[in-house]
Amino acid sequence: MASNVRVEINGIIKEYPIGTSLLEISKEYKNEYKHDIILAFVNNKLRELFKPVVKDCTVKFVTTADNIGHKTYVRGIILVMLKAIYAEMGSENIEKVAVEYSISNALYCDYIGKTPLTNDRIQAIKKRMKDIIDRDIPFIKRSIGTDDAIELFHHYRMYDKEKLFRYRRVSKANIYSLDGFEDYFYGYMPSSTGMLKYFDLMEYEGGILLVLPRRINPTTVDPFVPQKKLFHILKEANQWGKMMEVDTVGALNDVIAQGKINDLILVQEALQERKIGEIASDIKRAKDKKFIMIAGPSSSGKTTFSHRLSIQLKAHGLKPHPIAVDNYFVNREDTPKDEDGNYNFESLHSIDLHQFNQDMTDLLNGKTVDLPYYNFVTGRREYKGNYTSLGPDDILVIEGIHGLNDALSYSLPRESKYKIYISALTQLNVDEHNRIPTTDGRLLRRMVRDARTRGTSAKETISMWPSVRRGEEEKIFPFQEDADVMFNSALIYELAVLKLYAEPILFGIDRNSAEYVEAKRLLKFLDYFIGTSSEAVPKNSILKEFIGGSCFKV
Repeated sequence: MASNVRVEINGIIKEYPIGTSLLEISKEYKNEYKHDIILAFVNNKLRELFKPVVKDCTVKFVTTADNIGHKTYVRGIILVMLKAIYAEMGSENIEKVAVEYSISNALYCDYIGKTPLTNDRIQAIKKRMKDIIDRDIPFIKRSIGTDDAIELFHHYRMYDKEKLFRYRRVSKANIYSLDGFEDYFYGYMPSSTGMLKYFDLMEYEGGILLVLPRRINPTTVDPFVPQKKLFHILKEANQWGKMMEVDTVGALNDVIAQGKINDLILVQEALQERKIGEIASDIKRAKDKKFIMIAGPSSSGKTTFSHRLSIQLKAHGLKPHPIAVDNYFVNREDTPKDEDGNYNFESLHSIDLHQFNQDMTDLLNGKTVDLPYYNFVTGRREYKGNYTSLGPDDILVIEGIHGLNDALSYSLPRESKYKIYISALTQLNVDEHNRIPTTDGRLLRRMVRDARTRGTSAKETISMWPSVRRGEEEKIFPFQEDADVMFNSALIYELAVLKLYAEPILFGIDRNSAEYVEAKRLLKFLDYFIGTSSEAVPKNSILKEFIGGSCFKV
């Protein structure tokens, strides 16, 4: 029997004793990588570094600058933080520590306990974290039965996890231990704490803020920049979920299992309609607003929101006219290109800024304007007699990714614009320590919609998603705090509905493709949910824009 295995790394084959860990092998290559190696692909399967190599294979290392590696880094530092909090505050004094949501380059964590949370105690927690990191303690992984996991988390008073595992169909659960502190995490962990030295910890709005390095520069922690409007809407959504007693996946599964999902759907939809009505009332009161500028990241439901807002504006006696900024695209051959030589339709300069501003200024000055329609087949603007003028009650509802950027509408006075930022800001988390990134919800929305309406495979959607995200980071997120109002389009029940649409197309991704790792992650994530029918979802729901059956042309 062979005692060595052949391992190919970066095109070079070397032999290692069978059973050598990926961690030991990675030490030989660490100087070839700019950033820390944190995971590895073995024959295209993601593996933690403590795993041994037992047969001939190809290994590709993952660093903290890779998307998967950065997520692993974040999970590791969260576990370090939790270990330090429980040690500093005393587990007997803690009712709950919850990792709630992402804000700027940080995670906001809520703390409930007998021992008050003070700045001095947060600094003491930070000191403990640094000590844990300096000691380079290994993360220990063990597999236990699901029933044992339920019992374990009841004992630890982590009741969200206990509830989550009551709906798990798998027989085993992977538990991570850090120096005796045990927890469950959705995803892999680093090999040890030594590489987790880039972070900051501070008090913020009555909770704990864990400030993290960004993926593009994983060894630098930028100063935290508050985003007060975004924080307020995230907190509002979070509080609403708690008020409804549906703030985790386990709680949502309870609602579905008890046959109460229809009521939850109707209450959530009513809440969104009320919010849209409040925005319309605010616009009505501000008599000088003529241009409603709507922007948000991909799959936020901007189109349906625009229709529903227009209906509410009509109910207030106004006359809304929808305008898509995309109708002002320059001719195809004049479209800027990205670094790969592809047309960059997300560039501000893909818009004919001069013509857009000329038309909007003419409308503001009482002139009649023939508004264009962009023919995406020919790559040309066309004019079909869409003559429009603004009377006393007329208002333009303008939708486009650059809507909040004043460089788009440079000729219009600020007082004539009402800016709305819309995004799907998920208020649901897997459990108290595993949050659901808002990007996951939007990715699933887009995947389902594109497969249904554009014939785009789930593989293609996953492949282009990083490029979409880069465009959002550059073109949308820097302007979100300039909005007059923010609207959260996420629906607390939607992932249970999307599950039934997303799973079949995710299973269709080939196991050998580069996108399979992400597909597998999403399938595991969706497995936490009990699926539910879309039958009770109203026809004007934002969700219908993605699953089909909307009463609007979306």
